[in-house]
Amino acid sequence: MTANAQPEQNQQSDWNDKVALAQEMLPLISQLHRNNDVVVSIFGRLLVGVKDTDIIKSHRYARRVTDRELPLSQTLPILRELVDMNLGTASLDIGRLATGFEKSGETDLRAYLDRELAEVVGKHSENEPTDVVLYGFGRIGRLLARILIAREATYGGVRLRAVVVRKNGDNDLVKRASLLRRDSVHGAFDGTITVDEENDVIWANGTKIQVIYSNSPAEVDYTAYGINDAIVVDNTGRWRDREGLSQHLESKGVARVVLTAPGKGDLINVVYGINHDQIDDEKIITAASCTTNGITPVLKVINDRYGVEHGHVETVHSFTNDQNLIDNFHKGSRRGRAAGLNMVLTETGAAKAVSKALPEFEGKLTGNAIRVPTPDVSMAVLNLTLETEVDRDEVNNFLRKVSLHSNLRQQISYIHSPEIVSSDFVGTTHAGIVDGLATIAQGKHLVLYVWYDNEFGYSNQVIRIVEEVAGARPEIYPRRLEAAELK
Repeated sequence: MTANAQPEQNQQSDWNDKVALAQEMLPLISQLHRNNDVVVSIFGRLLVGVKDTDIIKSHRYARRVTDRELPLSQTLPILRELVDMNLGTASLDIGRLATGFEKSGETDLRAYLDRELAEVVGKHSENEPTDVVLYGFGRIGRLLARILIAREATYGGVRLRAVVVRKNGDNDLVKRASLLRRDSVHGAFDGTITVDEENDVIWANGTKIQVIYSNSPAEVDYTAYGINDAIVVDNTGRWRDREGLSQHLESKGVARVVLTAPGKGDLINVVYGINHDQIDDEKIITAASCTTNGITPVLKVINDRYGVEHGHVETVHSFTNDQNLIDNFHKGSRRGRAAGLNMVLTETGAAKAVSKALPEFEGKLTGNAIRVPTPDVSMAVLNLTLETEVDRDEVNNFLRKVSLHSNLRQQISYIHSPEIVSSDFVGTTHAGIVDGLATIAQGKHLVLYVWYDNEFGYSNQVIRIVEEVAGARPEIYPRRLEAAELK
């Protein structure tokens, strides 16, 4: 046997052992979901519809948290115990449970889990799913549909019932279904889609999506389709003030309205994770912009820890549908020039909009935007003057911990890789991802580079607001820390 043959055999044997353990986990994960309405994750990475290799990769991901790969032999016993407990609806992070048990020094795993998950035992949700209607079916509307369909299968708290659009020809339904099925940026729909042209219905993975043709938000009788107390998500951007959006509330069957754009006037602009607790009984809620969602969580934690005196936000943003493909007339400055051939300097309201979610930033930020020839994923450069001097490594380490352990981990992610480019972030569910290698710190001057999927990441933030309005956000255990509690 050659000198390196033994290590190769060990590597193969180790991989086979991991596959065997992962395959034993698969039915346990499915059983928890099916029987207890429990969703399992490993340090935030959901184990939903996964393969054995996905489970192994999730355990490898633990290196970002614990500086070592999490052994599958450490999480499998937890899953075995969980299926024997009378658990209710919840999202359980078995990675955090495994490391928590190890740090506790205890020897009785069941006793540890009984104590940590006492709030979950017997807590079964009996609430009916809340009806959701998408008003408009463009780029954001179709991504919202994809997420809602997946979330209903996973959590069951909200369900997509209808899409409202204006009819554009005889083949309207088939074309809209085709656009939902195939996406040049985000790939094919994960599942099956069929069309019932006689009843204007799109079936997606067993979900019945009623397509309603209407030219006015105030004229639809949703109750005629069995839709009641619905949340209407307006992703047309046509109306952005209270008067315009209140038209939705005139339709039968509508309870609340969520706008996928910054609102005007007295409307509350919500960035989930930052000020969603202010929603209360508001009938009309706006989800701000993709850029505002991408930068506000990062700005909050930096301000809370170091204090921000003032700053400038420059966004490098993918082109959007409101630009021209070739040079032509456009009512907006510069946007008439060919989007695929030019960098286009334009304005952004994101810097000012931050203060609507974080009043302490009023008057502190300026901003501009450069549209660039990419179809998705943007970047915000946060050029900040702080109240205290900072160290680059300390800032990066803090943001990494926030991304892994805090209650903002769904909003803030962190990456430290020399090979990352924009396309690597297509499909991210986070609001923003801090690029640690690009961080600049000198005295009180800090520059952060934050990537964000301006389509899919933003759409996930919108769905979090919808679930919050519906009272259907999944409880996550073990509880996450406030960013301020991180050392």
